[in-house]
Amino acid sequence: MFHFPQTSRSIRFLCRTEDHGVIAPPVAAKTVLPDWFRKLPAVDSQHASATNNGLTVKRCMPFLDAMTTGWILPLAATVRLEVKNGGRTVDAGWEFDRTMVSNHGAHQVAGNPKEPGPPCKFHNYWSIRTPPGWSSLFLPPLNRPAQPFECVAGIVDTDTYAADIHFPFFATAPDGLYVIEKGTPLVQVIPVRREGAALKAEIRAETGAEATERETVYR
Repeated sequence: MFHFPQTSRSIRFLCRTEDHGVIAPPVAAKTVLPDWFRKLPAVDSQHASATNNGLTVKRCMPFLDAMTTGWILPLAATVRLEVKNGGRTVDAGWEFDRTMVSNHGAHQVAGNPKEPGPPCKFHNYWSIRTPPGWSSLFLPPLNRPAQPFECVAGIVDTDTYAADIHFPFFATAPDGLYVIEKGTPLVQVIPVRREGAALKAEIRAETGAEATERETVYR
């Protein structure tokens, strides 16, 4: 789906020497499919009939492509989140030797749909480098089980920005204590070529040929 320039085909995830083999590493999204999806049959025989082909979402390529594109950047070390006061308070703790969670000021996102939940931030200890002209789109992992948090989406020009990128998030779970294990998916990283993202839009009624093409079933 995404093709890197011939001069450089790799995205690089770099960590400190002392962190290598200690913090959870990034993994290709296609290698860590959720259990529910792995167990789902492509055809549900219990629903297959003369009027129902029984196909499941496992045969839906748009769904699968979204789930498997790019890389999953995981939580570096186990974190405990305690949600209190109807979501208004989020406390965090960890045993790692560096900060894993910090806070943003609520005024920075005043009026956002997640209020009254406070904006927090997961600290990430992988720097990300892409080939010239490529940025990284960071999203909550697509089509995957909900976590007690949701990271905020963003795009970073990772061909020029070399520092660690941290991930703002909101707690989404009811009040309670949640242990988020090391390796839990935080965000999905999808390389985006900026030149391709700058396409102009053409908005009009379709032609007859375009209507015919739209109605054509490709097999």
